[in-house]
Amino acid sequence: MAAILSAEDQARIAVIRAKHEAGTAEQEDLKEFIRLLRQGRVSALTSSDAAKRKAAKAAIPSADDLLSELEGL
Repeated sequence: MAAILSAEDQARIAVIRAKHEAGTAEQEDLKEFIRLLRQGRVSALTSSDAAKRKAAKAAIPSADDLLSELEGL
């Protein structure tokens, strides 16, 4: 999560966690906490999907290479 969330978001989460542990967190704090975590997860999914697409493109050989291998047999 450290690479996905900005330093500002990480600091805000730390403040909300401290408030929660002290028993002073309000409903709005908890809503913001959830929003920040969801934002990080969406970012992670987006970057993960892009990485998978890039890897899939790299793994597919070109048609010319496949034909040259067949001709060589």
